[in-house]
Formats: sequence, structure tokens, C-alpha cells
Amino acid sequence: MTSDSSKQRMIAIAAVVIVLLLGANVFLLINKAKQDSENKELTSQLSESEQLKIELEKQYYESLSELEEMKGTNEELNAMIDEQKMQLEEQKNQISRLLADNGSLKSARRQIRDLKSQADQYIAEIQQLKEENEELRGETVRLTAATDSLSNDLAYKTQENEELSTAKAMLTSEKESLSMENANLSKKVTAASAVRVENVTVEGMKNRSNGKSTDKKRAKNVDYLKICFDAMSNRVTPAGMETFHVRIINPTGETLSADELGSGILTDSSNGDQIKFTKATEADYANQQESLCTNWTPNTPFSEGKYQVQIFNKGYMTGTGSFILK
Repeated sequence: MTSDSSKQRMIAIAAVVIVLLLGANVFLLINKAKQDSENKELTSQLSESEQLKIELEKQYYESLSELEEMKGTNEELNAMIDEQKMQLEEQKNQISRLLADNGSLKSARRQIRDLKSQADQYIAEIQQLKEENEELRGETVRLTAATDSLSNDLAYKTQENEELSTAKAMLTSEKESLSMENANLSKKVTAASAVRVENVTVEGMKNRSNGKSTDKKRAKNVDYLKICFDAMSNRVTPAGMETFHVRIINPTGETLSADELGSGILTDSSNGDQIKFTKATEADYANQQESLCTNWTPNTPFSEGKYQVQIFNKGYMTGTGSFILK
């Protein structure tokens, strides 16, 4: 009996030990599985971090290489590329800090993608600027060529204009010379055609009650002056109407004149002076000597003294005379 009880206790103890050993084994198995899972996850994280580091380095240096290849002679573009390289370096350093923290791998992965996108954007912008610069350079070359062509045309036109101006100046000078010669010749012809006057006489006349006139020597008795002269023959002068201007100068040196009686101004053809004349008279000249007379009736008293008489034809003084009123 006692032996059976001891046996049963042993069996119970053995069963408990077996159960405890089984529980311990299960615990150890579960704990090991958990540790294996954690180790596997840690290994996976470490592996992903290394891969991201490699990817980061690869993307960063590829972007740097592409940017560096786009450098050229344009200092402004080169400065922009250097600035973009610095910005990429800052992004790369920030991502490296995230990779050092295994809990930030997701954020690091996202920023690596952003780094690539940013680098691609930089490259696209620089490429566009380079193309625009090429277009501008081409346009500059075309404009320079056009400017050079215009400058050459301008120089040619300027030379042509200078030559034309020189020729024009020469023609103008020749024209002026010819005009002067023609003027001198015309002046000589005019002077040669002026009708010479001789036998200039002036008489003081008095109107009588019977309608006739008589000559008087005293100024107070004179009503008008009768001026006569001989127009001499001149074969140079064409036949036709000729105008003779009579100028009477009183003893004080003044020209007798009255606008209402036909007095006026003539130009002295010999020197261009303006000369006041007393009256003008016309005659149908037939290239032969003929006597002409005209009267001057001013309706004002005459002064005593010596008077001078000048006769002009074509602006030239062609005859003179004098008379005295007492």
C-alpha cells in the first residue's frame, strides 16, 4: 500500500516536472521566435538603410556630374549651377541624418525621391536657360551681321552723299559763277543798251491868261518846269517804248518829288543805290536821235538858285544838265 502511494507521488512529481519542462521549452521557443523576428526586422532595417545610403550617394553624385557637365562659358549659368549643387548637398546631408536614425527611413526614402526630382528640375531649368542663351546668341549674331551690313551701307551711302555733295557744291559754284558772269554780261548789255541823252535843258514857264505859256527866269514867276533832252541813237537798243526817269535837284540838294505827280524810287544799276526821281516819261524810241520834252508842275513855289537835272535810262544816268532861277 505504502509502496503504491510512493509510486503515485513519484508519478505526479514526474508529471509536474514534465509539464514545467514543457512550459519552459514553449517559453524558450516563443522567446527565441520573438528574438529571431526582432533580429530579422533589425537586419531588414539595417539592410534597407544601407541600400538607401547607396541610393542616396548614387543619386547625389549622378546629379552633381550632370550639373557639372552643363557648365560652360556663361558665368551667370555657372554661378547658378554652383548654387544648385550647394542646395543638393544640403538636402543630401539632411537625408544622411535621417538614415542614421532607423526610425526615419520612410522620411529618408521620400526625401531621396524629392532629391532626384529637385535635381531633374534643376537640370531642366539650366537646359532651358542654355537653349534660350543659344537662341539669344544666335539672334545677337544675326543682329550683329545686320548691324554690320547697315553700317557698311551707311558708310557707302555717306561716301556717296559726300561725293554727291561735293559734286553739287561744284555745280553750285559753277552755277553761281555762270550766274555772276551772266549777270555781269547782262549788266554790260543793259549798260550798252542804255540810251545816251544830250542837250538837257530846263526852262521856267509861266501860264498866261490867253492860255499860252512863256519862259521866265525868276523863281516867283515860274508855274512849271519844261525839261527837254535829245535821246541819241543806239543800235544796241531794240526799237520800242523806252522809259526815262527825270531827277531835278533843288539848290539845297533835295530831289523835287510828289507822289501824286508820279515821283518814285529807282535803283541805280551801276551800284544798286536807291535814288528818288521827280518823274518818268516814256517815248517810242526808233534807234535814232529824237528830242523829248516833259513838264513838271508841282503847284508849289520854286526856290531861287541853281538846279541840277539828271536823266536815267534802264537805271543808268545817261545825261545831266543844270539851270538857274533868280
